Amino acid sequence: MPNRFAVLAASLGAVAALAAPTAATAATQTVTAPTTVDGLTLAAAPSQILAGQSMIIYGRLQGPNNAGQKIVLYHKIAGRPSFTVIQTGKTNSQGYYEFLRPDGIVNTNRSWFVVGPNGTHSNTISEQVAALVSLTTGTLSTVTGQQVVFSGHVFPSGRHANEQVKIQEQTGLTGTGWKTIAETYTNVHGFFSIGKTWRTPEDYTLRAVVASDAYNVQSFSDSLTESVQQSENPLFTVDSSSPITPEGQAVTLSGTLEGASGNAPVADTEVTLYGKLAGSGSSTPFQAIATSSTGSTGGYGFTVSPTYNTVYYVATTLQPKVRSATLFEGVQDQVTAAPSSTSSTVGGTITVSGAVTPNKTGSEITLQELGTDGYWHNLQYGTVATGSAYSFTVTFGETGTTELRVHISGDPSNIGYNTAPISISVSGTAPVTSLPTAS
Repeated sequence: MPNRFAVLAASLGAVAALAAPTAATAATQTVTAPTTVDGLTLAAAPSQILAGQSMIIYGRLQGPNNAGQKIVLYHKIAGRPSFTVIQTGKTNSQGYYEFLRPDGIVNTNRSWFVVGPNGTHSNTISEQVAALVSLTTGTLSTVTGQQVVFSGHVFPSGRHANEQVKIQEQTGLTGTGWKTIAETYTNVHGFFSIGKTWRTPEDYTLRAVVASDAYNVQSFSDSLTESVQQSENPLFTVDSSSPITPEGQAVTLSGTLEGASGNAPVADTEVTLYGKLAGSGSSTPFQAIATSSTGSTGGYGFTVSPTYNTVYYVATTLQPKVRSATLFEGVQDQVTAAPSSTSSTVGGTITVSGAVTPNKTGSEITLQELGTDGYWHNLQYGTVATGSAYSFTVTFGETGTTELRVHISGDPSNIGYNTAPISISVSGTAPVTSLPTAS
């Protein structure tokens, strides 16, 4: 799947004859954004960021006498008409330069170029920035017909007031199929809220989406799972010891059978457990799985260990037939995650790799970072490779502790999963010579 936040070369105008401005003219000099390289290379890392992440901008002055030369960094903020100077620096003994953009500065899409001595200049690059979108609810379990309220926030809120937010449901078998089930708008502070009810028992994987605009690229919240069960038959109940269970783990399905009057248990009656894969459609019949008998209090129980999301109900084996409501048992993917190192530098990289069970070859998988707003946000998107393995390469743009985790969204076959957080300590700056070659 293509990287959603790739640093793109942008054609923003004709090349101008540029020279490093003096201190007196730096803030006011009008320039045209160059589209070609003339003596100066330019790159940015990480090549993808969330709103507010810091980053490093770097490159090299080519040719002789390139040490100790003044380099001027220009930027244009999304929605503004022109470039302005934001930083100046000098090349090192090998002609390399770097600029750090600190945490909390780059909240919207940006474009940059640099100017050096004697009319040298880089091309113009653009960094696309994802807004921070959150989605929460007061309850992750409900019954059919009962409204659930979802709420969230979009940052930077000043750029996303009164903006449409779509609530989407996962429908694809590889985690990439989504359909919009509700729409709402943020208020002037970027907050939103919306209610939703369901008629069909199932576990629904949901996310919030904000469309791309001049300020940020299309942005997504972390996904969550709402477990919706059918309202119980009070005379023939069925419940799960764990409505969402890890793949392959045993769960107990149990309930009570009572007489038509509802005041006397029905003992010593054979009951049968029926089931089928969730999402298999109404034309797919339920299959008998096991039989048991009610005890003296009318209670019964079955033990199952499903691999995929499964729908169950229990019915009396003999006539007259009486049956329970439908019970949805969500089965959660399992994901391992191991970093190549728990420490790095600004501009440095590590890999996070692992595997998914059951086999999810071809499914989308996401590397997430804990945002400054306290919510997890999608940092990179990948695809589970053959053998159900995956790997991410992470570049860091700020010092301090970065919290990462791996997330796989639920789909019709399984519930999604989040790994435990991985803490990466970032200190110092990688030598500019070790960074990917700027162009």
